[in-house]
Amino acid sequence: MTSEKIEQNKQLIQEVLDAYPEKAAKRRKKHLNVLEEGSDCGVKSNVKSVPGVMTTRGCAFAGAKGVVWGPVKDMVHISHGPVGCGYYSWAGRRNYYNGVTGVDTFGTMQFTSDFQERDIVFGGDKKLAKIMNEIEELFPLNAGITIESECPVGLIGDDIEAVARKAAKELNKPVVPVRCEGFRGVSQSLGHHIANDTVRDWVYEPSAEITNEEIGFETTPYDVSLIADYNIGGDGWSSRLLLDEIGLRVVSQATGDGTYNEVFMAPRVNLNLIHCYRSMNYICRYMEEEYGIPWTEFNFFGPTQIAKSLRKIASYFDDTIKENTEKVIARYQAQADAVIAKYRPRLEGKKVMMMVGGLRPRHVIPAFDDLGMEVIGTGYEFGHGDDYKRTAEYAQEGTLIYDDVSGYEFEEFAKKLKPDLIASGIKEKYVFQKMGMPFRQMHSWDYSGPYHGYDGFAIFARDMDLALNSPTWNLIKAPWKQAS
Repeated sequence: MTSEKIEQNKQLIQEVLDAYPEKAAKRRKKHLNVLEEGSDCGVKSNVKSVPGVMTTRGCAFAGAKGVVWGPVKDMVHISHGPVGCGYYSWAGRRNYYNGVTGVDTFGTMQFTSDFQERDIVFGGDKKLAKIMNEIEELFPLNAGITIESECPVGLIGDDIEAVARKAAKELNKPVVPVRCEGFRGVSQSLGHHIANDTVRDWVYEPSAEITNEEIGFETTPYDVSLIADYNIGGDGWSSRLLLDEIGLRVVSQATGDGTYNEVFMAPRVNLNLIHCYRSMNYICRYMEEEYGIPWTEFNFFGPTQIAKSLRKIASYFDDTIKENTEKVIARYQAQADAVIAKYRPRLEGKKVMMMVGGLRPRHVIPAFDDLGMEVIGTGYEFGHGDDYKRTAEYAQEGTLIYDDVSGYEFEEFAKKLKPDLIASGIKEKYVFQKMGMPFRQMHSWDYSGPYHGYDGFAIFARDMDLALNSPTWNLIKAPWKQAS
């Protein structure tokens, strides 16, 4: 059956490619494949999208501000350029945080330099300096400022680094310039990398000589940092709960519900735990090379992977943590079993197609598996080769793999494979719902969540059940069912 499935999916890819002109088909063929045993998905990735093709990707600005720096809650993040980029990146990712907005936290506020034509002609450095002075006057409890530059700033050559250095001295606070103009790179992925580099250059390297004694920090053998969990719908809190329960001390939570000080403290821990590998593996590798801090990727989607990840994390520590870990897993097992007993009979055998960014095209697969659901297609908006290698560990043989899938390709695959559920992003949501297909938004959990941890798994299972078994679907038919 598996070999038949592989051949059918390969034929499907060819049928979709046949609609393209020869040159476009040749180009897109490298990004589409079927997972076979012993392969690493075998698709080309992290290359420029074909002009004119409907892609779901974002830009470097989105990756730097929207993903990495934006969730740092006690800093003010300036969208430096025309108002549009700032407006459309305004609080769209549901990065939950504790604090008083406008007083000591600023996550859901939007700050922009509102570039006009005169700023293009005469430059915006003076305007930027004035804005930072106004921010300090209006919001004196801010812990610092980041400057995320938009396309025009890079094109006219403004020196935001010089402005940042001067402002940092005058305000006596960290000011971080982030050169993340949208035209850089091929997707938001370069924005992640640029943001990681600014953490290295403007936070870690300048503070390398500061000792723990100088800042009054007492270390323990169990100090860890939680990297690249952006607390979407409270995910970071669910993850941190489990780490606390097994006896670890989370010194730094970067960047969801994180502070500047927590970002600053990350190089002082014993282990970096990374959730979204794609967006912050760069800074973890730097800390490993520079400070000798090991790092490991973990996955808290679904009870099977939660237990596996907790044991993996515990392996870096002594028997006390290992024993605590087994107790925590045992304590939550009954809860996980109850969720599976309730929802698996309602979801067993349902087929899912995914297309998301970051880590979810692979990390969420085990949660679907725990519920008896089958992921028949998956792919990344902006994945790299190592993302697809990691995906091969999770996906079943015969799974359809697509990189930077176009709107046309995704719709055609869905029409032919007829999944029971599409799990993708906000751009795709209404297209597939209009096609009569149940859909869950997997970038920000469709205003639900958290999905991480044992508590999150119960919410995940409930939401999949609501999407698939809602009586709404009895009132409409998918186009291919109408045709038949």
